[in-house]
Amino acid sequence: MNGTPFRGRRIVFWRHGQTAWNLEGRFQGSTDIPLTEDGLAQARRSARLLAALRPDSLVSSDLQRTAATAAALAAVTGLEVTHDSGLRETYAGVWQGLTNTEIQERYPEEYRLWRLGEPVRRGGGELNTEVADRAVPVVLDAVKALPDNGTVVVVSHGGTIRMAIGRLLGLDPYHWEALAGLSNCCWSVLGEGARGWRLQEHNAGTLPEPVLGDDV
Repeated sequence: MNGTPFRGRRIVFWRHGQTAWNLEGRFQGSTDIPLTEDGLAQARRSARLLAALRPDSLVSSDLQRTAATAAALAAVTGLEVTHDSGLRETYAGVWQGLTNTEIQERYPEEYRLWRLGEPVRRGGGELNTEVADRAVPVVLDAVKALPDNGTVVVVSHGGTIRMAIGRLLGLDPYHWEALAGLSNCCWSVLGEGARGWRLQEHNAGTLPEPVLGDDV
C-alpha cells in the first residue's frame, strides 16, 4: 500500500437558485420558471465555491432555472453543460402553480397520504419511484464517464435530488422523505465507497470538510 486513502468518484447534487415561485411557496414541479436576480447571484456565489472541487463534468436538468444555475459553474470552470430532461423536477399535474395551503384545501386526502409517505400521484403526476427511474440512469451514465476519483456536478431540483439520493443509497422509497430538502443553491455530496455510495454532505453551502476520526 502507498498510504494514499481511497476516495473514489463523487457526485455533487446541486439545487437551482431561487425563483419567484419559491418565494411564493408555489409547487413548481416541471413548470419552467426562471431564476430571480437573487437566484442568479446565489448561483454565481455557489459556483465559485464548487469550482474549487475541480469537477470533471457538469450535467443539468433542461429547465431554465437549472440551466441558468449550471451556466454559472460552466462560466468559472470552462466545462460544457449536458442538459437532460431526465433530471427535471417531478411532474405534479394540477398541483403545479398552487401554494401548499391551496393544495391542502383542494386535495386534502391526496395531500394527507403523500405526507404519510404513501405512493401518491400528486396532482395526477409522477410517482416518486418514477422520478428516480428516469433521473438515476442519467446520473450513473455521467459517473461511468468520470476518471478515477473524478467528480460530476448534477444540477437538478429538490424533489428529484432527494429521490435520486434515496435510490443510490439503497433506501426503501418509504424512507426517502427522511432526507431533508435542499435550500436554494445548496448541494449534497455522495462519495463512492467500498460497498456503494455514501452520503458525505447534505444541504451544504460551504465546501466539504474532510472527516477526521474513525469513521472513514
